[in-house]
Amino acid sequence: MNKINFTRGINGKPAATQLLEQALGAIEGLSGECFFGYPLIATPEGRYFVDATLVSREKGVVLFDLVEGPDVGDYAARQDDLANKIEAKLKLHKELVKGRRLIPPLNIITFAPAIDAVERLAKEDYPLANERNLAKILSAFSWQDSSDDLYRMTLSAIESLSSIRKSRSKREVRKPDSRGGKLKKLEDSIATLDHRQNRAVIETVEGVQRIRGLAGSGKTIVLALKAAYLHTQYPDWRIAVTFHTRSLKGQFKRLINNFCVEQSGEEPDWTKIRIVNAWGAPGGDERDGIYYEFCRVTGQEFHDFRSASDRFGRGDRAFDGACQAALSAVANPPELYDAILVDEAQDFAPSFLRLCYAMLKPPKRLVYAYDELQNLSGTSLPPPEEIFGTDTAGKPVVSLEGDPRRDVILQKCYRNSRPVLVTAHALGFGIYRDSPKDSQTGLVQMFDQPALWEDIGYRVQKGRLAKGEHVVLERTDETSPKFLEDHSPIDDLVVFLQFPNEVEQNAWLVEQIKKNIEEDELRHDDIIVIHPDPLTARERLGPIRKALFEMGIQNHLAGIDTDPDVFFKTETPSVTFTSIYRAKGNEAGMVYVVNAKDYDGAGVGLASMRNRLFTAITRSKAWVRVIGYGQGMVNLIQEFERLKQRNFRLDFTYPTDEVLKKMRIVHRDLSPHEKQRLEQRQTGARELANALERGEITPDDLDAEIKQKLIKLLGGGK
Repeated sequence: MNKINFTRGINGKPAATQLLEQALGAIEGLSGECFFGYPLIATPEGRYFVDATLVSREKGVVLFDLVEGPDVGDYAARQDDLANKIEAKLKLHKELVKGRRLIPPLNIITFAPAIDAVERLAKEDYPLANERNLAKILSAFSWQDSSDDLYRMTLSAIESLSSIRKSRSKREVRKPDSRGGKLKKLEDSIATLDHRQNRAVIETVEGVQRIRGLAGSGKTIVLALKAAYLHTQYPDWRIAVTFHTRSLKGQFKRLINNFCVEQSGEEPDWTKIRIVNAWGAPGGDERDGIYYEFCRVTGQEFHDFRSASDRFGRGDRAFDGACQAALSAVANPPELYDAILVDEAQDFAPSFLRLCYAMLKPPKRLVYAYDELQNLSGTSLPPPEEIFGTDTAGKPVVSLEGDPRRDVILQKCYRNSRPVLVTAHALGFGIYRDSPKDSQTGLVQMFDQPALWEDIGYRVQKGRLAKGEHVVLERTDETSPKFLEDHSPIDDLVVFLQFPNEVEQNAWLVEQIKKNIEEDELRHDDIIVIHPDPLTARERLGPIRKALFEMGIQNHLAGIDTDPDVFFKTETPSVTFTSIYRAKGNEAGMVYVVNAKDYDGAGVGLASMRNRLFTAITRSKAWVRVIGYGQGMVNLIQEFERLKQRNFRLDFTYPTDEVLKKMRIVHRDLSPHEKQRLEQRQTGARELANALERGEITPDDLDAEIKQKLIKLLGGGK
């Protein structure tokens, strides 16, 4: 069914905007994207905002000059000015020009709904419309030589995305069918935003906005463009962009800079729009952070990682405790920002989001984006009512109910093809893992809420999506676009390989990387090598890196050989080696996941290891190679083969609440202290069993009460 998607930016003309939307929506057979208050155009006189823009396969580009009252003024001059400005913008895109002619037709309409006698006031060749004659005027426009590619490129130019999505370095391709050629075509295909992404960028709400989606659904690009759009709209606002993975800093800076230059003709004012770490530390602007700034301004004691760990506990508890302590010590927090945008919110405790909220001026414009699945547990972030609490009357401080603009779900995955994404889910959840003898299921973890599967773009192919029920889930062409997988055979998109030992694994990897660069036309920064364990990454990746250096192939270990904020090296070609945590938020055409046997095992910590495997696989824009050796690798390959046999569908029985609870206990992650305690208790239990077996003690020697408890808990009879 043909329809127009409306994206509502700010143009200062609310009445005319609403009536134009109603009038366009009522026209049969008209489809496309309509933006209000967009795009922005850089002119010698400064920024210029278009009241409304329609990009349509049937009509081409139609610009609207909106009039709120009964006075149209010199509307013909306004139309000429608007046409000249937009034509100049579009002609910068060579693919939209033939000779000196702009290929997509460009028309202007002045829409004045408060005027009845528009025909009497209209000048020849300068359309003047209200709701009654708009359809008639539009019927005279047509785009004869329209095609999907032309439409997409036109939309991309209007959205200002062409230059924004430029690669980190120029891609030289001699063979169109090489991996480099396929990657170039793939990158060119992802040249426009879908409607949900457009709305998330342009539509600004007063208050809190949540953006949810899978890895690869465009959250980081949307957040960067939104920050840049707000900065061009409101240059005096103080805006912060913050995140968990430090290597995202360069990516945000590049995206925001490109968008501002394209939209306003000027580089951003980096004193007004700040890209800052979440934690931060003393040492100038580059080391600043949201939490550190809060402490600095309020005079609070600042905790670095070591002091926070000593006081509040290790891991996530350190930053959580530091944020809570800072908030509770200040009765009236300083309102330092007009807007704060948080990426990777699933990696922060709610206390950090509350800290950001406290630092905002009314109406508290906080935008936070998170991956529903980056932690796979489905419990990565509580609802906003729980995060931000209640007021003195017991009402939630923040609620997203009733306004779809406040809660945006990005269902489409633009990074991972269907086979890559479903592989990541199948192994992340353990869908096809063998059931251990003492368990009803091989599943490692599962969402508490079954409906979440549909939220992230799966549909039920068979069965019923409910606890205790058998279900078969599949991706759709809508949520996993076909072009992401059509460039290569499926057997080339995802490959699992087992080797006799680590030495042979490493030798194969070195040869593959050499081939990727010398024959496949991949650039160095098209390749990421990911190791599962951050503690041993340097040591285990060392021999591979050394062999590449000896071949003259430059490489680096992200965050170790580089500044913590750097993931890809741009000044010299270099292959990125990384531990899993630094890889988050980044992507590449070819991803190698090494020593993958470490992702399989049993019991404690398995959920955490499978989350790492999920994250590693979803870094891939095109191809992924999961390699390893030993029994753990055999098990992973078996799981992958079962998935392939089912044509990349997820076929399983949804666990009941009782099974879910047991899974969380069995596969939970333990703190170092808990691990030590568990090991001590297991040792004690083993010694007791051995002593009983050897007859050094008998069951009668045990306290009667303890003996009965043991028999009961171990499931025995009398």
